[in-house]
Amino acid sequence: MAMKTLADVFRDALRERGIESIGTLSKRFRKSKNKLQDIAVEIVHGKGAIFRVPEKTAVAWDLNGNRVEGSYYAYAPLCMADKFEMILSPEELRSKLPEWPYFIIDLQLWDKHTQKEKGKVCLQVNQSYGLLRDYFTGGELAVTWANEEFQEMFHGPLDRIIAYDGPTAEFLKEKEISEVVLLDPWADEVLSEKDFGVKAFVIGGIVDTGHDKKLTPKIGEELKNAGIRVRRRKIVLRGDVTGVPDRINRILGIILKMMVEGKPMDEAVYEFQEPLHARWRLRKELPKRATRYMVDGKTYRVVEKELFDEYSKWLKIRWEDFVKVLRELDLVALDRKRIHHLNKISNARLIRGKLYRVILLKKAAMLCYNC
Repeated sequence: MAMKTLADVFRDALRERGIESIGTLSKRFRKSKNKLQDIAVEIVHGKGAIFRVPEKTAVAWDLNGNRVEGSYYAYAPLCMADKFEMILSPEELRSKLPEWPYFIIDLQLWDKHTQKEKGKVCLQVNQSYGLLRDYFTGGELAVTWANEEFQEMFHGPLDRIIAYDGPTAEFLKEKEISEVVLLDPWADEVLSEKDFGVKAFVIGGIVDTGHDKKLTPKIGEELKNAGIRVRRRKIVLRGDVTGVPDRINRILGIILKMMVEGKPMDEAVYEFQEPLHARWRLRKELPKRATRYMVDGKTYRVVEKELFDEYSKWLKIRWEDFVKVLRELDLVALDRKRIHHLNKISNARLIRGKLYRVILLKKAAMLCYNC
């Protein structure tokens, strides 16, 4: 069962009061893609409330976010509390919030990064807050080992996340959390719906450029030594970690798509994949589909052009990405009909333990290709 979002909780709270539409006394939320979610976040953070207003608002939406003709209920800043009757206060909405899990970014390896990498970590933390704010309140994001330098470099809403300057284990014990899921690409088990009941997910705050990449398991060992039960889990794409994004915010986004929207892992990975990640996987996949042709002693490795259509269904690749990988791997792409013809004019032979299709020299002119 998909986890409730803040918008769901807010919608239920409004319906309990017989409210089916709300407006706003400012233009602030008019361009919002998820108006109920964005209004609810502001209420939870104590910036405003829902009031009954004497005249219908100029702009209003029903509880699905569709535009309607005005409403006698509106979001307004708390400074207007003496002018209108408050219908839903920040305290009331907060009291209805479920116990959403914490999403912890562990920055114990902060000092191993260059200044440029530290900047990237800060950006990814900020983007992670944005993702959580789209589903919950944003306050579920905890950054451990958040030292003074991080807090100075972080240009996001530091007051709306948990910046904890101690170890992750200490934070967990303070929150009375005894078991976590650690997202670890070297784990044996794959993340699944069965793991969504834990109260905290730990994502290593690591930019791997130029460093030993097997750092995440060390975070798990430290947690275990502190008495925390750790479920090491990996995210895969069709059974393989290659092609799965490695940025903190994208890993978090995949978890949220699965946990809240109930999307299958492959679909969630695709949504957060970039062509860079897709090319990593394509480099691994294409050689498996290559056929070796030998013409006058020269070897050509050939794949079907149509593979682009096949792979682009689950890898976020453009034609130029396909061509780039072909060139990097020294592969030739031919359409299926031409390959069928080449197979007709060639003979299969085992050469040095590998299967080749050998074409006689007089037929070599038939092997024209483009890529």
